[in-house]
Amino acid sequence: MKFVDEVTIDVVAGNGGSGCASFRREKFIPFGGPDGGDGGKGGSVFAVADVNLNTLIDYRYARRHEARNGEAGRGSDCNGAASDDIVLRMPVGTIIRDLETDEVIAELLEPGVKVLIAKGGDGGFGNLHFKTSTNRAPRQKTPGWPGEAKTLKLEMRVLADVGLLGQPNAGKSTLIAAVSNARPKIADYPFTTLYPNLGVVRVGPEKSFVMADIPGLIEGAAEGAGLGHQFLRHLQRSRLLLHLVDFAPLDENVDPVAEAKAIVAELKKYDEALYNKPRWLVLNKVDMVDAAEREAKVKDFIKRFKWKGKVFTISGLTREGCEDLLRAIYDHVKAEKAPPVKEHDPRFDEV
Repeated sequence: MKFVDEVTIDVVAGNGGSGCASFRREKFIPFGGPDGGDGGKGGSVFAVADVNLNTLIDYRYARRHEARNGEAGRGSDCNGAASDDIVLRMPVGTIIRDLETDEVIAELLEPGVKVLIAKGGDGGFGNLHFKTSTNRAPRQKTPGWPGEAKTLKLEMRVLADVGLLGQPNAGKSTLIAAVSNARPKIADYPFTTLYPNLGVVRVGPEKSFVMADIPGLIEGAAEGAGLGHQFLRHLQRSRLLLHLVDFAPLDENVDPVAEAKAIVAELKKYDEALYNKPRWLVLNKVDMVDAAEREAKVKDFIKRFKWKGKVFTISGLTREGCEDLLRAIYDHVKAEKAPPVKEHDPRFDEV
């Protein structure tokens, strides 16, 4: 299935039905009075998050969604029928914006919760509505109110606890395939990953978190090099970023420290808030480094990179060091999800 995470659609709610101006006409009833009914309400447009969807591909080819208009009122005190609402199903994590004002209308974070995005018009009033003691034969009626019409921009951001960040061929896909049931494409050339992959990592019974793998980032991504910054927004909801570094590049002229600094610089160019998220350094492919030289090389890397945060050395291929990394990630995510501790208020202490 093709991965689509940005589309533009038009939604049009139904107009309300017009009211009716009629009078009762029956044998032996010379002045029956007004009996025009009100118009029916137009259909509204709702959006709902569906856990079974992971792309916006359905809206790439169906860009206009219209609800039906309400029926007009009729005589004999008959109101017009209201039209059915339409519900658009979207992936969890979709942001709905008004294209003209760039205002966020809704953010679909909870599955099954319906959100109104275009309200249908109310029905007009029939002449029965205007009957009073002094106006016994009103001929007034009102047309139905128009429904809302909007052009919307849908932007999907994956919901993941942990996001993988790094250069192409740093081993991100290998790591997520080793620790979860995700099966991304893995090959020995850059930009193998062309769209984000999600994997559920199980640390133990009832202990799990979601990990996201996005396409690799290279220097100059802000200017459109490689795949650019277009997939970095999928990391904005992550609670933790793992900066994977190819610790044993095949090309001896490639400096892992320079590659890591380039990633950090591109991250800062894209979004300051994303740059300030908790980020751990993960040195991958340590199985390709001689065990006797490994510790000295790690210390040299940290010194040159000027890193003061957490550091993990792993091998996604052999799973060396992965268990310690996963347990540390789970503890961090669990602490982030924990509800805040309420401060003690002495005013409610029992005397």
